Amino acid sequence: MTHQPAVAFVLASVFLDALGIGIIIPVLPRLVGTLAGSPELQTVWYGAIMVSYGLMQFFSAPVIGAISDRIGRRPVLLAGIAGLGIMMIAPAVCDSLWLILLSRILAGTMSSNIVVAQAYIADVTPAGDRTAAFGRIGAIFGIAFILGPALGGLLGESDPRMPFFFASAICVLNFLYGFFVLPESLSAPSQTPITFKRINPFAALASLSKEKLVLPLLFVVMLYTLSQSLMQCTWALYTEFRYGWTPASIGFSIFALGCSITLVQGVLLSKLAARFSPRRLVLGGLVCGILSFACIGLSPIAAPAAVAVCAVSLMGIVGPTLQGVISRTGSPYTQGVRLGAMSSINSFTGAVSPLIGTPLLFFTSTFSPDALAAGTPYFLCALIVLIAFILTIRFPLPEN
Repeated sequence: MTHQPAVAFVLASVFLDALGIGIIIPVLPRLVGTLAGSPELQTVWYGAIMVSYGLMQFFSAPVIGAISDRIGRRPVLLAGIAGLGIMMIAPAVCDSLWLILLSRILAGTMSSNIVVAQAYIADVTPAGDRTAAFGRIGAIFGIAFILGPALGGLLGESDPRMPFFFASAICVLNFLYGFFVLPESLSAPSQTPITFKRINPFAALASLSKEKLVLPLLFVVMLYTLSQSLMQCTWALYTEFRYGWTPASIGFSIFALGCSITLVQGVLLSKLAARFSPRRLVLGGLVCGILSFACIGLSPIAAPAAVAVCAVSLMGIVGPTLQGVISRTGSPYTQGVRLGAMSSINSFTGAVSPLIGTPLLFFTSTFSPDALAAGTPYFLCALIVLIAFILTIRFPLPEN
């Protein structure tokens, strides 16, 4: 039986954490630029901060998940929220790029807390309802994706440090809320010892890959998240180059995408999950992704691309569906480490996608916006999703 008050808190916690992270998105490049002294150094430092943040999420997710399996979700969730609040303060008060880099590395560790939130949801939600529940987490991120950058842009208009103070305050309030409201979800924590062999991301993924059903799903997850990460890291510069969009146009498109994600994962997914099998949901979502990315790549004008980027949100039914399937295949006492391994894939693709997307943008910038080659980044996204689709056909998901 689902514990509604606990689920409500966890969703509120995810929202506040995501909002706090979203608030700093518009101002972090500017803050780095004011300290770096030149555009070239700004690019290097900002790239280092973004890649290190993603890599720390990759390495930390299974560790955080395993610890929550062992000692319970509540203390790990609260410790992560508190730590993230502390790490948000550093960029607001220091003038050292090295300290800011260190704070973002530690923040990457703390932000792996989303794994604990997912495990908590799995603990208190019946197996058949988990796909919709994980979809609600995605919808919460969509809302934060809408509000966070907009609020951060307003707060940072005069001072790029102000959003960091605000984000830290949000984390503190979130911690206090959880400290007095959140119950523990694990009635009997795991007795399995926490060892390096068990919790490092490579071992966690290798352990999951030994399961006949899960191995192909991990490849699908990796390809699906890689296509999303490539879109996220290229969209702003791609639309500026090909369509001449201004920051306001780019911001509006991101706002529309966030609204679409919220609608798909928060409203549509639960209805689809009640009607269709996981296999059909994943295949349908991947087809939507292939068509949407191909449309963006083929379109030399902005309007179809703007519609297509919102349609990409329909591919968002894939992630929660796969999470639900993998969650149901494991023991209640291993939800943290299993979902942590999946989250590591997410973080890894987020870290490597700028290394792929940046050269692609340099390449496409040499072509006319009307040239077919100008759409290369999104043709690659479509190809990646097509491979995921073929894998899903070759290694079918369960029909129920």
